[in-house]
Amino acid sequence: MPTSIKLDKALNKRVHDLANHRQRSAHWIMFRAIEDYVDRQKLREQFMQEAIVSWTAYKETGKHLTGQEVREWLGTWGADNEKPIPECHE
Repeated sequence: MPTSIKLDKALNKRVHDLANHRQRSAHWIMFRAIEDYVDRQKLREQFMQEAIVSWTAYKETGKHLTGQEVREWLGTWGADNEKPIPECHE
């Protein structure tokens, strides 16, 4: 399904300048930009859905980890004393 996009002169120039600098076509630059945007938005939506599920579980059970508990756990990643994820509590 063909799609067209209209850019104002300033953005069009920026796209073409970047394309020239990268030795790519303007189409390639725009395609990648749109693809990256769509991918980020999909990940954002997944994150929001996971947050809703987590918030719902917290409201139902009251179980949680504090920010400090998470920071301490993450601080052990990659170290010889790496710790498993802490248990949630009320």
